Amino acid sequence: MPHLAGKVYLVGAGPGDPELLTLRGYELIQQADVVIYDYLVNPHTIRYASSTAQKICLGSHSQGRVMPQNEINEQVIAAAQDGKMVVRLKGGDPSIFGRVSEEIEALESASVPFEVVPGVTTALAASSYAGIPLTHREHASCVAFVTGQQCRDNAEDSLNMANLASFPGTLVFYMGVTTAPAWASELMAHGKSPDTPVAIVRHCSLPTQRSVYTTLGELPKVLSPGKMRPPAIIIVGDVVKAQSDSKWFISRPLFGQRVLVTRPAQQTTDMAQQLTERGAFTLVQPAIEIMPVVDNKLLDSSISNLSHYDWLVFSSANGVHHFMQRIKKMGFDLRQLSQSRLAVIGPATFAALQQYHLEADLQPAEYRAEALAAQLIPAATGQRVLLLRANRGRDILAETLDAAGIEVKQVVVYQSCDVEQPAPEIVQALRAGELDWITVTSSAIARSLINMFGKDLQKTRLAAISPLTAQVLTEAGFPPAVVAREYTTEGMLEAMAARLP
Repeated sequence: MPHLAGKVYLVGAGPGDPELLTLRGYELIQQADVVIYDYLVNPHTIRYASSTAQKICLGSHSQGRVMPQNEINEQVIAAAQDGKMVVRLKGGDPSIFGRVSEEIEALESASVPFEVVPGVTTALAASSYAGIPLTHREHASCVAFVTGQQCRDNAEDSLNMANLASFPGTLVFYMGVTTAPAWASELMAHGKSPDTPVAIVRHCSLPTQRSVYTTLGELPKVLSPGKMRPPAIIIVGDVVKAQSDSKWFISRPLFGQRVLVTRPAQQTTDMAQQLTERGAFTLVQPAIEIMPVVDNKLLDSSISNLSHYDWLVFSSANGVHHFMQRIKKMGFDLRQLSQSRLAVIGPATFAALQQYHLEADLQPAEYRAEALAAQLIPAATGQRVLLLRANRGRDILAETLDAAGIEVKQVVVYQSCDVEQPAPEIVQALRAGELDWITVTSSAIARSLINMFGKDLQKTRLAAISPLTAQVLTEAGFPPAVVAREYTTEGMLEAMAARLP
């Protein structure tokens, strides 16, 4: 809903990694009616905004046009005067070469209330993520942030290069890639040693981060036209020699790998977070959708008569969640399960039960239906079992229990449906060979991916969570590059990392 009085928040988005956004910035983006953002802001940061929020990108050089500052000011002011809460999202920190003073002046002239929310500026992030201290007891007791955009010959507002050449500390150049030959030559002409160490950090804090090390004398050659594209930050000074040996950021096991997560939309967060922690660049394309069943008569009847069953068996975390939601909707609570023992197929399902303060009585050592049946048969002989499952999947568990003389009733608690049309940008990335991995975490997902992408799956590596999933892929002509030894997300990601050089 529009606010009674509009207000503008000038928010720093940080250097790239969405998790470096401040808590205040995150809260404001979630609440915003309008988010107006620079093209260098990570698109994942924009996803924090409400689905109803208007999202306006200010263009990019690749698109052929970046919106002029006066047009930006007009858009921001117009939205605020319309009574909307506006987040003006700027890369890094708004006050560090972010032209925030011009926007503040325009807001004040229009009598529009505003707030400035600082962000992590790229120089500070580069120091941490590239392991280069900006100050050092032995090398530099001060640091200067410099804009490379003013380093042009004969410019009236050009920097005093003589003063910068004699500056007794670290120089950090923003927006200095294309002008590096000019300003590096000027620094040396005013006495800065050609042997001064230099570090160029591109895509700071992102899985595509790259660091290049050189000297001031070699910098014009390293950054000659076409050698490296912005965005990058350039650190000049002896602190570069004090770089940490650990390289903690780029040494993570999946650093730089572009990985497609294909789980249902509601279940992508955990895997995406684990991939990010390991240094991967994560994309999402659900292969299946998970939905409630259309007709709940059989499920409701089973819930009303749970005392009839000695065992409740869950074959997936989805089954747990949908079953518990239906119990609540019927007006019951956990006491409805008091007469039954609980069995699960693996740790994810076990953890799902724990979210409802329930502990599984049985979980097999090997996370597959055959192993669950083998352990359940001696425990459930002569008893009644209620198997809570999806509308499709293997029948091996029910068939094995039935063959052992155990009374089994199967009830569908959720529906699994294929996603038929992938996002165009995912199709394009796959066909261009820009995906390093596609994760495949169930047989249903494997089948859907085969239908969705066909032969294009041969242009990447597939990671299967289990031999059963791998079998589906292999039989279709798409053998996975790795199969998890432990049939969990962690096991699959470990297998992926072990495959890399």
